[in-house]
Amino acid sequence: MSSVFEGYERRYCELSANLSKKCTLAASLDGEQKKQKVSEVKTGIDEAEALIRKMDLEARSLQPSVKAGLLAKLREYKSDLNNIKSEVKKIVNGNLNPSARDELLESGMVYAVTASADQRERLVTSTERLNKSGDRIKESRRTMLETEDLGVSILQDLHSQRQSLLHANNTLHGVDDNVSVFMARSKIRLDSVKQFNRIKAKVRVT
Repeated sequence: MSSVFEGYERRYCELSANLSKKCTLAASLDGEQKKQKVSEVKTGIDEAEALIRKMDLEARSLQPSVKAGLLAKLREYKSDLNNIKSEVKKIVNGNLNPSARDELLESGMVYAVTASADQRERLVTSTERLNKSGDRIKESRRTMLETEDLGVSILQDLHSQRQSLLHANNTLHGVDDNVSVFMARSKIRLDSVKQFNRIKAKVRVT
């Protein structure tokens, strides 16, 4: 699953549970307090709708096998948000009699408990998936660093071997130069001896 989708999903579940609690609280209030709480719920609904749109875009960008499951989740979240909108309308359009208000409070509390339990379960699942993804990222990073260290070590060994070869090559050239000088000097000495012998032979004949 996409880690981006999971991030949006976690935020939505937290927001949805919070909106359910605010709806239940708003139903028990009057006057300006009620208006303030309803305004907070409407702002939260706008944020929840934005998160659903983001999840929808992310889901549709994924492979078909993954996309199908995520879109099914989105349908549940949209239904969940529609229920919250319906509760807000009942509260705003109110003038509820005491029995109707009690019924709304009771249904709101039951919904909040049920929704919160379901959302907590989803949140735990999403968190576990994120933790596993984080562990995989850490393991990949550790492997990458170990590979990098190994590569540096190999490069250092190769550099050391190259330096040794260059030193050996320079030494070999030095030996070659010394041999060449020795051979040249030996040839000169041999030519000098031959020349001396020739002169000596001529002197004897004379």
